[in-house]
Amino acid sequence: MASLTVPPVPTWPRQDAIDLHRAFKGFGCDSTTVISILAHRDATQRALIQQEYRAVFNQDLARRIASELSGHHKRAMLLWILDPPARDATILKQALTGDITDLRAATEIICSRTPSQLHILRQTYRARFGCHVEHDVTERTSGDHQRLLLAYLAVPRCEGAAAADPAAAALDARDLYRAGERRLGTDERAFIRVFSERGWAHLAAVARAYRHMYDQPLEAAVKSETSGSFGFGLLTILRCADSPARYFAKVLHKAMKGLGTSDSALIRVVVTRAEIDMQYIKAEYHRMYKRSLADAIHSETSGNYRTFLLSLVGRDRAYY
Repeated sequence: MASLTVPPVPTWPRQDAIDLHRAFKGFGCDSTTVISILAHRDATQRALIQQEYRAVFNQDLARRIASELSGHHKRAMLLWILDPPARDATILKQALTGDITDLRAATEIICSRTPSQLHILRQTYRARFGCHVEHDVTERTSGDHQRLLLAYLAVPRCEGAAAADPAAAALDARDLYRAGERRLGTDERAFIRVFSERGWAHLAAVARAYRHMYDQPLEAAVKSETSGSFGFGLLTILRCADSPARYFAKVLHKAMKGLGTSDSALIRVVVTRAEIDMQYIKAEYHRMYKRSLADAIHSETSGNYRTFLLSLVGRDRAYY
């Protein structure tokens, strides 16, 4: 369930475009108005606003935002105004080909998405950047990590919550045990095959079967048998198979834990999940950490950046 709130009565995109233009004019930017509009419009409405802004003012809204805002607020807003596939493609492109390669972000984007989301992402990536995502993955990754990402992008998988076959899940659990804990060394090919070819519902059943058969969590086996970006990719797939909301709640907690904040991770999760399942993420966050996500964000951010993120997440305290 999304956390995004939109006006009960649909707004007129042209009026939104005019109001945004007025907020940009003069000395300084009226960020309050910009946030009040863009943080409360869905993907379709944001696309229409951008069309109207270009038609009325002969300017690209993204370019105007880039010139008016700054810092983390600008980064978050520029991602937010994109539709979900374009946003995922942009984050992935920046992670793979930016000045600093962020393999963790790239791996998360690929390994936490459903097959249908990945299908659209691949098409969007090609249309937006003129190259296949597989090309950039191949250029910036290597070894088993590369093989896992390419397989996860390419292999069709069952999607949805259809009941898994317990016998098939037990066979996969056995294969993973034989490929890992039972032998000296690890057969990474078996892990890549099972994790890239099985849908989330089936993989969750494999994890249950593994614990039942070998009295140990499959996650613990993955941690002991793999490492680095390859291990992180496997764990991302496994944790999302269990609960995407729980996975992203943990990512957010880690981003804000200790000294300093990983703003790239915070922005990435908030802007990509606000229209999908942020309400579930908020519930998981409160259940695990006994604190509302809004309170955590409020304490770790400031200014218009804070206001914008909280507008997407919502300030509710429904879990107390």
